[in-house]
Amino acid sequence: MKITTKDGVQLHVEEAGEGTPILFIHEFGGNHAAWEPQLQYFSRRHRCITYAARGYPPSDVPERLDAYSQAIAANDAVAVLDGLGIDKAHVVGLSMGGFCTVHVGLRTPERALSLTVAGAGYGCEKEFEEYFRGVSLEVADNFERQGAKEFAKIYALGASRVQFQNKDPRGWQVFADRLATHSDKGAAMTMRGVQARRPSFYDLEDELKRMAVPTLVVVGDEDDHCLQPGIFLKKTIPACGLSVFPKTGHTLNLEEPAAFNALLAEFIAQVEAGRWLPRDPRALPGQIMRTR
Repeated sequence: MKITTKDGVQLHVEEAGEGTPILFIHEFGGNHAAWEPQLQYFSRRHRCITYAARGYPPSDVPERLDAYSQAIAANDAVAVLDGLGIDKAHVVGLSMGGFCTVHVGLRTPERALSLTVAGAGYGCEKEFEEYFRGVSLEVADNFERQGAKEFAKIYALGASRVQFQNKDPRGWQVFADRLATHSDKGAAMTMRGVQARRPSFYDLEDELKRMAVPTLVVVGDEDDHCLQPGIFLKKTIPACGLSVFPKTGHTLNLEEPAAFNALLAEFIAQVEAGRWLPRDPRALPGQIMRTR
C-alpha cells in the first residue's frame, strides 16, 4: 500500500500480523525488504510495519535535495503511523534508520512505545565528522556516476560488511543484490541530504538526557564507528540499555537474525511489562566499590 506524506511524497508500506505495532526503519544499504527476517518472526504476535524511505523505489524518488533531511525522515516515519491509524508503536531502526529512530524519540516521543537503535553512529565521532561528510558526498557521486548496479559491488564490501559475507555468503549476496537495485538518484540524494547533514549524537546531548522513551542500543563489536556513539547513547539516555554483538559488523538484523530477534523480543517484553526503567540512581558511574 501507499501512504502520502505532508509534502506529497508517496511511501510504499507493507505490514503483517496483529498486536502491538512495531515500525521497522531500514538502513541506507537496505530497503523495506531488509526486515523480512523480523517480519516473519514478530508478526506472530505483533502488527509489523516496514516501509521504503523516500528515494527508495517503489516509494517516490524526489529529485530536489531540499526534499531530504534528517527531520524529514523522522516526519516520514510518523506519517506512516498516521497513514495506518496507529497512535503508538515500538520503533526499530538500523543505521540510517537508527538515527531516524532517535529523532522520532526526540521529536515525537508520544508516538513511541520504545526505541531500538541498531548500528547507528557513523559521522558522530567528532574526530571523524568531516571525513564522514566527505566520504558521504563521494558515495553519492559514485551512485550517480557509476549507478547502483556497479557501485553496489564496492559498497557491499565495506569494512563493516565483510563480517556478514564471511558468516553467511548467501545472505550477504541477497543484501548486495538488493543494494544494486537502489535508485541512482535516490541513493545520491539520501546520502547528500540525510547522511552528510545529520547532526552528531554528541550535539544532541541535552535533548537526549531529557528523552524518557525506553531505549535499546545494539552495535556489532567490529562496527568500529558505532561503538563509542553507542556507549554515549547508553550513558546519556535515561532508560537505555546497550548490547554488543561479538564478531559482528553493521548489518546486525541480517548478519545475526536469531540473536537480534531474541534480544528485541526480550526488550519489548520488558517494556510492555513496565520493567525497562531508568538507571538506578545508586549505580553511580564514578564509583568502583562502595566503602561507606
